[in-house]
Amino acid sequence: MYSTEEAYKYCEEVIKHHSKTFYKTFSILSKDERRAVWAVYAFCRTVDDIVDEGIDPERELAEFKKVFEQFLQHTYDETDPMWVALYDVFMKYKMDKHAFHSLIKGKELDLSVNRYDTMDQLLNYCSHVAGTVGLMLLPILASEKAALLRDGAVSLGIAMQLTNILCNIEEDLGRNRIYLPKDVMKYCGLRKEALWLGRIDHSFIQVWEHLAEVAEQFYNEAFRSMDEYPIYSRIPVKRAAYLSHKILSVIRSKRYKVFKEKHFTMKKRKRLILVRT
Repeated sequence: MYSTEEAYKYCEEVIKHHSKTFYKTFSILSKDERRAVWAVYAFCRTVDDIVDEGIDPERELAEFKKVFEQFLQHTYDETDPMWVALYDVFMKYKMDKHAFHSLIKGKELDLSVNRYDTMDQLLNYCSHVAGTVGLMLLPILASEKAALLRDGAVSLGIAMQLTNILCNIEEDLGRNRIYLPKDVMKYCGLRKEALWLGRIDHSFIQVWEHLAEVAEQFYNEAFRSMDEYPIYSRIPVKRAAYLSHKILSVIRSKRYKVFKEKHFTMKKRKRLILVRT
């Protein structure tokens, strides 16, 4: 069995290992809030790992859904630190259980769908797998204004997911997934064979910029309501948003070289963003 303290420490190590930037950004929260964020992150990471790295992901995700339903009925494995920490979060905050369900539903799509026909279909997917994360965090970051900030939180999640897609085209190809919508690729004259070859030409840049423009629109929607966050959470939320948004211009500055390269904002740029927020 894990104590609550040990469980939160485990969740902290998960986020520290997988997302140092996210970890540092939200470390300025008070103890209870930052630990709650760590636990939500650990939940999301567990679902991701089941789908992307599971031996039998369909069976494992179905089992995880059952375990989550039991968790909502106050029955959980006290030897699993993620559930121990998350239970404490659900006891302290008015968490949106539907957002957690929606995330799982979105990740189920990755088990059955590896391409999307239209931009609307892709945005629906992004809403499930990332827009929901904003809804998971709102009771922690802005409990008094959750309803007011709901649309902006979803928009930020969608924008960040689109950015992630534009960063990780090659990695997704390795999992036999192409998130660039078929209709956009067809309109711009981009064939999937060119993606496998890692070819960066006019048609690829057109498709990339189309998705980036959509991402920019969602970032702008999110930024419009961001000052409504309480001061204690406004700074980390803004930092996370600006750092993610900056990745788009970094990729442009590197001439769209998303194959065989990882694009993180450079340390100097990160420091500048942290100072300005």
